[in-house]
Amino acid sequence: MGKRITQQARGKGSLTFKVRPRAYRYKISYAPAYVEGEAKIIKLFNSAGHSSPLAEIEITSSSKDETGKIVRFIVPAAEGVYEGQEIYIGKRSENKDSEIGDILKLKDIKQGTKMFNIESIPGNGGKLLRSAGSSAIVTDNNEIQIKRRKIKLHENCRAVIGQAAGDGRLIKPLVKAGKQHYRMRALGRKWHRTSAVKVNAIDHPFGGGRGKRIKSKIAKRNAPPGKKVGHIRPSKTGRKR
Repeated sequence: MGKRITQQARGKGSLTFKVRPRAYRYKISYAPAYVEGEAKIIKLFNSAGHSSPLAEIEITSSSKDETGKIVRFIVPAAEGVYEGQEIYIGKRSENKDSEIGDILKLKDIKQGTKMFNIESIPGNGGKLLRSAGSSAIVTDNNEIQIKRRKIKLHENCRAVIGQAAGDGRLIKPLVKAGKQHYRMRALGRKWHRTSAVKVNAIDHPFGGGRGKRIKSKIAKRNAPPGKKVGHIRPSKTGRKR
């Protein structure tokens, strides 16, 4: 009788495959849409669940409903910002150019400007390009270009000007395998990875190294991920009529 393969064990969850809740206690978001004006970076700190350092931003809202209320939120830090720096949320007055760390809507960002932490839907708090060193540029008609790929978003989606801090974190060599072990352990992933045909026959459907030319099989439509390994799920089965 075979044992659970890696995909099934990860889906089930266990002491080996678990997420540390404290690593994800910081929620990345933006201030409410009506909040605009001068803001201040009050704190820069690291988070085990994020590759980029985070920045806590404070702004005093001045709307009709809530006057003088202090709003705080957390975003990935831009490259080059510092604690105590004054930034601006929204378009700067007198048509001044935006600076690194400012938070703007796509319609207010000039073409060719680098940005990150982009909202996919207005108000959802930034979902795209949050990892260290990532950035995109604005092209035209509210399109953003990520490397060679273009995505069209709503004009009211917000983004942070600049590039996410932490670029170059992978340049430093690991030197020994033990350091990689602890690095991967912190991410909560299975390390190291190996090919399915290299493991024992009892550990995987493809294991044992015999019969490498495997015929594809039909997986049940509602089968869990571990049962679908190496199988296909066509939209239709049987003879075409």
